[in-house]
Amino acid sequence: MDALSEVLQAIRLDGALYLDAEFTAPWCIEAGFGLHTAASQLPRSEQIAFFHVLIDGTCRARLADASDVVDLKPGDILMFPHDHLHLMGSDVSIAPAQRSEMVDKGAGGLFRIGYGGGGAKTRFVCGYLACDPRVCRPLFSALPRMLRVSIGEDAAWLLQMLRVGVQESVAQGPGARSLLAKLAELMFVEAIRRFAALQPADQRGWLAGLRDRHVGRALALLHASPAHAWTVDSLAREVAMSRSAFAERFVELIGEPPMQYLTRWRLALAAQRLRTGNETIARVAERAGYESEAAFNRAFKREFGMPPSAWRKSVREQEVDAAQILAGTPAA
Repeated sequence: MDALSEVLQAIRLDGALYLDAEFTAPWCIEAGFGLHTAASQLPRSEQIAFFHVLIDGTCRARLADASDVVDLKPGDILMFPHDHLHLMGSDVSIAPAQRSEMVDKGAGGLFRIGYGGGGAKTRFVCGYLACDPRVCRPLFSALPRMLRVSIGEDAAWLLQMLRVGVQESVAQGPGARSLLAKLAELMFVEAIRRFAALQPADQRGWLAGLRDRHVGRALALLHASPAHAWTVDSLAREVAMSRSAFAERFVELIGEPPMQYLTRWRLALAAQRLRTGNETIARVAERAGYESEAAFNRAFKREFGMPPSAWRKSVREQEVDAAQILAGTPAA
């Protein structure tokens, strides 16, 4: 499996919330979901990705602190991997609507938005994805603040499935939450795959490293077998390069040495296991490629600021509080 597939598989989106949005010209809105809002809707919402899929009509968009404007057409996905504040509208130079003017919370917890001057219609399916920032770091650090890709006719099925997502948000039937997360994940993966394929050949960064014949192979090896006792020498042999040439090429594209990258990835996976499973610290350390629990504890504390046992306790207490907020029960 390639490194992109390994990371996408490991991200494991924790939740999804959908909006059904319809606007009429002239209109302009300022959008940004925000972690404070996500905490009441999506447990484990340390990293939020915000997306819009244009279903009908046209739209213009830009970041709130930038002047570059993108024009959207039906089938375009506009994603904000880091939840940056942005403007969207038929005209993004006019004053944006206030949130109180446009949000109407519909049945089943689905947010419906209707706003505008009564002219030409534009309709979106929008949503929010929550994931673990440590596991998604290699990918998300390579993504721009605003990302646009076109679904295209070959993936029209995805548009239909997103419409299903809106319907499920309304119905909130058995298994709806799991279905919504899977639909959001499909959309996210398709958008990232298309974005990666469109990057220029001379670009630097993690996505560029994936395309490089040698560094891409090394990344695939590290992600496929993170617990293996890799060294720079062994990786260089696997990708048929000299040690010095490989190390230089890896840093040039990825921005950090191979072993530092591997350590971060091992600890990210370990944190995910601590958070979602019940394995002992010793077993998590072993699966992360550490020969001793003590060495793992030291490395984990350097990365996360506390020992793994304390970190697990803290995170689970936060998740209980988030779940109580979601259920409408005051936290203890």
